[in-house]
Amino acid sequence: MAALIDGPRLPAKRGAAKQLVVFLHGYGADGKDLIEIGRQWSSLLPGAAFASPHAPDRCPLSPAGRQWFPLTMRDAEERWRGVVAARPALDAFLDAELAKHSLDESRLALVGFSQGTMIALHTGLRRRRAPAAILGYSGALAMGPPDADLPKPSRPPAVLLIHGEQDQMIPAEALFVSANSLAEAAIPVQWHLSAGLAHGIDSAGLVHGGLFLAQSFGLRVDFRQLAR
Repeated sequence: MAALIDGPRLPAKRGAAKQLVVFLHGYGADGKDLIEIGRQWSSLLPGAAFASPHAPDRCPLSPAGRQWFPLTMRDAEERWRGVVAARPALDAFLDAELAKHSLDESRLALVGFSQGTMIALHTGLRRRRAPAAILGYSGALAMGPPDADLPKPSRPPAVLLIHGEQDQMIPAEALFVSANSLAEAAIPVQWHLSAGLAHGIDSAGLVHGGLFLAQSFGLRVDFRQLAR
């Protein structure tokens, strides 16, 4: 049975939720780390509800933080084993949140940071029906063994990968390797490299991400909203 996960939420700015955006935090953080981005995007996505679950396990290197899977940096296969093990808990959470809002996957977007990007890509691409969009900051596609082919959804999600040019924790090269692997699987992918940025999210990345989600949901954007 999958571990039950939960975390902070923000309701839609206008009425009942028409879209659901789920944030997946990085190693050593928790759901509170990303949920405030929902407030920044609410003018672009006024019909979206936001949820940011805490990862299921405590992080040994950050007593107040959580982890989607252990991260030792010593085992080349640990990312793959980790996303496979973490997927059932996230799938169960997504199913429950979609049901609560009476939405289907065409109204769902996953937004990950670092380790959260890894689980967002792994789980999102393997849902019975793909989400509308996957937005990954400062992360990577977890690559499996040679016989673990990347799924090719009949209706692939839109994917945007954003990375800091000066990221020393997950080098920017990971963006290009991940984008190439997705493209080879016929999954449309866009990318943005933030000049001078280390392991984090900058204002340009937030703007790109918010516009990408609005476009993926088929929403019209009033660009005056970006100045608010």
